[in-house]
Amino acid sequence: MLVKDNITPLSKVLSLLDEGGINENYINIILNEEIPVLCINRSAKKKRLMPFKVLYDNKPNFWQIQNGTWEYYLTSESLELIIEKAAVKSRDWAVTAQEADNKPDIKIEKENIVEKKPAEQDGFGREYIYFAEMSNDERVDCLNKDKERLNELLSKKFKDEVTVTEALVDTAKDAIMINHAALEEAVHLNDIEAKKVTQSMVDSTNEMVKSSAQLLQEDIFSNELMHALVEKSKGTIVQHMSRVYLSGLAFLSYYNELVSTSSAIQKLRISFPIKFRKIYHTLLPHIHIDNINLERVFLGGMRAITPELYFKWAVGFLVHDIGKASAVEYHESASSYVRQTVVDHVKFGYRSIVTKTNYPVEASLITGYHHEYYGDSAGYGYFRAYLQQYKKINPNAKQDYCITYDLEPILDYQALAYFPAKLLEIIDVYDSLTDPNRLYREPMSPEGALLVMHEEFIRKHLKLDPILFHIFESFIREKELKK
Repeated sequence: MLVKDNITPLSKVLSLLDEGGINENYINIILNEEIPVLCINRSAKKKRLMPFKVLYDNKPNFWQIQNGTWEYYLTSESLELIIEKAAVKSRDWAVTAQEADNKPDIKIEKENIVEKKPAEQDGFGREYIYFAEMSNDERVDCLNKDKERLNELLSKKFKDEVTVTEALVDTAKDAIMINHAALEEAVHLNDIEAKKVTQSMVDSTNEMVKSSAQLLQEDIFSNELMHALVEKSKGTIVQHMSRVYLSGLAFLSYYNELVSTSSAIQKLRISFPIKFRKIYHTLLPHIHIDNINLERVFLGGMRAITPELYFKWAVGFLVHDIGKASAVEYHESASSYVRQTVVDHVKFGYRSIVTKTNYPVEASLITGYHHEYYGDSAGYGYFRAYLQQYKKINPNAKQDYCITYDLEPILDYQALAYFPAKLLEIIDVYDSLTDPNRLYREPMSPEGALLVMHEEFIRKHLKLDPILFHIFESFIREKELKK
């Protein structure tokens, strides 16, 4: 074998070992010993040690890919370890084979050789490495292909629920990982350069999200199937972000249809004095209770969302937790919860979107404001910090409305909250309570989650918006009835 600079091409190692007919056994040694692979990208002048298992699980025989961007090598130390282990194993295999001859009923299965390990809990999962190592052009090409896939489905008169849901899940996961990978690189650039580098990705993501949102609005999206498909991803954060993005769009579509085509607003107006007025008065105590009405809760009154706003908010839903990757495990157990770590993901995500990309301002505000919780002490985000600074300069300033659909009133501190952020808070909490990946407790049923949300996030502590939550309850229950 040719060794250069104390490294040997992985392809040469495994092709030569394969001559003995035991290539698979050597792979098992590499897997069990957790031997790393030296990955070299000569054009980008990058070197990186990666676990063989990560590369192998994503693409078996990855070392055989011709004209690939990456070359794969083993160090001399790793090669020596493999040879040493192989010598021991060869004796074991000989004994095992002899025993098998004597006892024909005994079968040697692959599972008996490879040590089984629990599923990875990595936030972005094994797939992420491929997006992380892509060039900007390759990422944009991937997003454009995803958009074409969605547009092809949009053009079909008759659509299959499974095909549509699978496409929505796949493209959402791709976009999430691509955006995170790009921002991880962009944070090391100055703001002007970062925005130039990420511009094509931003444009392609915007277009992909438009197609995704249009397809989802056609009401052939299956929530139950989405959960099953999302679970195939190994990354818990990717799973969460995918679910919240798609569920958020589905809820926003439901809300739009409700306020556009039914008497829902009139029914809310009738029930408001008895059911909601006192609750909202606690948020606007400086306004006489008789003047608390729907127009005080929703600045300008409740209304449907225009397509332009819908698409901008959709991007915000997609990237809402983009800052979570640096804090993968913070949500996995009560004992490991560190508040500052949780707060930092919002700050990092918000700053990244604002300073390193040209995403719409609406998307950045959703990222930074979606844990505000109406000023409750459990909440966090940039809005309250900015509001405190504003009130230092304007100590007598009062916010006269609860929620605004538009940018100016939230930026001018006329309202307590931004509509898409309040909507996303509900989706985010619900997903957290029903998340099957939480290690420290069992996931709640949909009905159980709704009861806890009402008790803990509205009655005891007013964090979520009561009217939006009331609509969300109908949304979830209707979906449950369709099963």
